[in-house]
Amino acid sequence: MLLVYSQQFQAAYRLLTFIVTISTVLLADSCGESECKMSGIAITGSGSAVPGTFLDNRGLSELVDTSDDWITTRTGISQRRLASSSESVTSIATTASVRALEMAQIEPNDLDLILLATSTPDDLFGSAVAIQAELGANNAVAFDLTAACSGFVFGLVTAAQYIRTGVFKNVLLIGADILSRWVDWQDRRTCILFGDGAGASVLQANECDRLLGFEIKSDGTLNNCLNLGYIPQSQELLEGVNISKGNFGNISMNGKEVYRFAVQRVPEVIDKALFSANLSVEQVDWLLLHQANQRILDAVAERLSIPSERVISNLANYGNTSAASIPIALDEAVRDGKIKLGDTIAASGFGAGLTWGAAIFQWGR
Repeated sequence: MLLVYSQQFQAAYRLLTFIVTISTVLLADSCGESECKMSGIAITGSGSAVPGTFLDNRGLSELVDTSDDWITTRTGISQRRLASSSESVTSIATTASVRALEMAQIEPNDLDLILLATSTPDDLFGSAVAIQAELGANNAVAFDLTAACSGFVFGLVTAAQYIRTGVFKNVLLIGADILSRWVDWQDRRTCILFGDGAGASVLQANECDRLLGFEIKSDGTLNNCLNLGYIPQSQELLEGVNISKGNFGNISMNGKEVYRFAVQRVPEVIDKALFSANLSVEQVDWLLLHQANQRILDAVAERLSIPSERVISNLANYGNTSAASIPIALDEAVRDGKIKLGDTIAASGFGAGLTWGAAIFQWGR
């Protein structure tokens, strides 16, 4: 009797093993292989938008004690775009997004996620959802991310995780800021630097992973070097019941410290991202830095031994547009034919926080 039961058990076990094996093979054939191949990401579209109004250095010299030569020599900036009262982060970001979607050849309803990197939302509760509504991207979840001038790089890394884990396939990443709202136009240390704008990129699931490596960092002990802080004002509601009822102030910056920080930390973080990508600096086609100051761009390129003709710069025309600066420069370089399909780009953002990061990616699928 025990022999019969043993033979029956062995037969049943062999049948179960056979079924599991066949099921595994069929599952791999039907979906496993293709899904594994789509775990990478590619940047397939770009777009940008800036306000129509510009203020050049000569105009600024009528506001503060400065000159075109003084500003150009110290920053490389010739003019900046400023948003009017009828323009908003939502409006310029929507325009940039439409252009990026058109280049990627996808519809708003194809989007799974809209990620807005900004420090100057129209609504403190978030402006990504307003952009979602303007686009008619009814299937997308939307939220804001704040990392100041590092925002686009941080957003790229964040979006990549959603795609690589298979949660989303199509992501719209936007960097947009209207810093003119928060500039003290009587402070020549800061008002000469900043401008307004928006840039957008479409990230899609792809068989080949075009995000080759990244590194992101932050150091809160340096937070006081660059701020746009809340200024509290006490208001008594009832006797013994006080609240803080205030507003945000203007941008304040320790320029020397930020410069020192950038020229030291940015080359380091790019080196680490290149190491992660298993690439050398000689394999980089383009250096795409946050457009903060031409002296910073030149110093970082020199430390990395990257020649000036491989450094993307549009700083002269727009100034520092914070989270928008990298995607605006990327879009212009793509549309001008500088950046071509398959080019390897080392991008780095750095700014308030202090935050900094780098991403190594190839353009297109």
